[in-house]
Amino acid sequence: MSKRIVILNGSPRKKGNTSTLVKAFIEGAESAGNTVTKFFLNSMNIHGCKGCFGGHSSRERPCVQNDDMSQIYPAVKECDVIVLATPLYYWNMSGQLRTAFDRLFALEENDGNLLRGHDRACALLMAAEGHGFEDVLTYYNHLMEHLRWKNLGHVLAGGNGDIGDIEGKPEIQKAYELGKSIQ
Repeated sequence: MSKRIVILNGSPRKKGNTSTLVKAFIEGAESAGNTVTKFFLNSMNIHGCKGCFGGHSSRERPCVQNDDMSQIYPAVKECDVIVLATPLYYWNMSGQLRTAFDRLFALEENDGNLLRGHDRACALLMAAEGHGFEDVLTYYNHLMEHLRWKNLGHVLAGGNGDIGDIEGKPEIQKAYELGKSIQ
């Protein structure tokens, strides 16, 4: 049975190394018969969470803020798999990804928890200039535990400072294979 996959791409570069991993992942996922919806967060108008606890998970617009998260909420509510794609910034995910993910909290508020559990799974795709992924993996693993999502794994591509540095590296094939493994 095909899966519905949502990709949150937190890279600021549409054609950067993270986006190359995303492209390979999508090719693999679609070759396995899955449906993929991709959001390039840097070009979206998404505000930070206000911590107001005013969200209502079952509403059409779960958050009190009216911005481009309204495009992401319905896709996340219906998906089976969420892919977090990001460059490594100061040993963590990019601000673009963290901001959008923080806003998903509205799906856990008030009248029903539509984020945690629900037989969801998640994968992580990362590109970086360096190789210091330990801290972000600790965060990601805690996030999977809290949300009760199945961790499908990750592709971590270090040594990619300039756009295009990832070309020809084995992590591209790993991203493709990770996408293809989702069935």
